[in-house]
Amino acid sequence: MGDFEKNYNRALRFLSFRPRSEKEIVDYLKKKKVSEEASKKIIKKLLEYKFLDEIEFAKMWIVERTTIKPRSWRVIKHELKEKGISNEIIDSIIHDSEFIIHSDFQIAYALAEKRAKRYKNLEKRDFFEKIGRYLASKGFSYDTIKEVINKIG
Repeated sequence: MGDFEKNYNRALRFLSFRPRSEKEIVDYLKKKKVSEEASKKIIKKLLEYKFLDEIEFAKMWIVERTTIKPRSWRVIKHELKEKGISNEIIDSIIHDSEFIIHSDFQIAYALAEKRAKRYKNLEKRDFFEKIGRYLASKGFSYDTIKEVINKIG
């Protein structure tokens, strides 16, 4: 098996765990000391066979970050940019009417309700302080946190 096939199989194996962005594959191959030219060929082949799709990756990431591991929109956008997804793709997905997403308030409120069970025996002040800190750690703004706490309280 030649170097190209070996490195292509590495990329496929890396993709097998979860969908990846193009930048993640390039960074992975660079870490494995694959030349830039070989990386470009591998990326081209992965795109050709539709193993890489930035739009589908971004949609999957947004769904995961609004349902499974909830984060604020600010954090989600930042994570996608770190993964090499362009602002145009992010904005087009967010504004796509077929792709229904939750607001920051809805996500924060759901997280707060879930977390509230843990803190039910605390005094009201401590309860709200802990909920507020928890939501802040997930990237929610002060205004969103305040709105959630007002609705809960």
